[in-house]
Amino acid sequence: MLDERPASNLNLIVPLGTQIVLRTSVYVQSSQIEYPGGSVAEIVRTPGDGRHSYRAKLPDGAEFSLRRREFSILKQVKAGPLGDAAHVLAEYDLYKNVIYRCVVGSQAYGLDRDASDVDRRGIYLAPAELEWSLYGVPEQLENPESEECYWELKKFMVLALKANPNILECLYTPIVEKQTPVVDGLMAKRHIFLSKLVYQTYNGYVMSQFKKLEQDLRASGQIKWKHAMHLIRLLLEGVTILKDGYVPVLVSEHRETLLSIRDGRMEWGEVNSWRLALHREFEDAFRTTTLPDAPDYTEANRLLVEARRSMVGGERN
Repeated sequence: MLDERPASNLNLIVPLGTQIVLRTSVYVQSSQIEYPGGSVAEIVRTPGDGRHSYRAKLPDGAEFSLRRREFSILKQVKAGPLGDAAHVLAEYDLYKNVIYRCVVGSQAYGLDRDASDVDRRGIYLAPAELEWSLYGVPEQLENPESEECYWELKKFMVLALKANPNILECLYTPIVEKQTPVVDGLMAKRHIFLSKLVYQTYNGYVMSQFKKLEQDLRASGQIKWKHAMHLIRLLLEGVTILKDGYVPVLVSEHRETLLSIRDGRMEWGEVNSWRLALHREFEDAFRTTTLPDAPDYTEANRLLVEARRSMVGGERN
């Protein structure tokens, strides 16, 4: 039987001109021919909703009506299981392959309050047989209900090499709940991800986001104060990275001032002045930093290959 996506998709209207595959044999009265399941046709008329019939044309010109459940989409049939990798991945509980779990967000920053969520992030290392398979592995596992997100190791490292703030904070958070030997090696080398690229990444993001905040202020007179607070925090973080060569996740020294921004107790003009002063400090730190121009791609690759080898032959990480 020719199958495809889950039944919930059967209510979607297939566009005009879509090539389809018959799921069962069809007898066409006009040509007095029975076309077997697997025959290819083209949608020439669509229904008003998913409960009514389509009109399809066969290569010999014969036309007939059929319901959505009676055909599959050719593109999906050709893809086979490759077009529905999630179905294959469902056989694996990839959360069992989490090798690093940490807490980030307000809890790690020291900006939490009684109602603050606990944001867990980390890394998972896929089984070798799945990594090598036709289906590959998902770049991340995400559970919005539990506020958890785990990146596959390669994806995590690529983002770290790009100086992604969320990833760098995972490497330096003071709250770690799980860390395997593979991650021990990564943590021992976490400095390889810090480079002058931090300046471009952090600075560019903050500038663009402050511009959006100012547009919101002009348009509605409203400011997303929590977002403004985190932009200031990122600038503070970036300056320290360039000056001292580590990521200062915990911001106890600035806690009360940052919370005053989040609560809207600091005037926008004062927030913006602080932001501009931090940009100047960031510029000065960039000119004098001893960080390298680029992260250490060679060492990062070595760590990744070493981690992959640890999964060969059923070995555990």
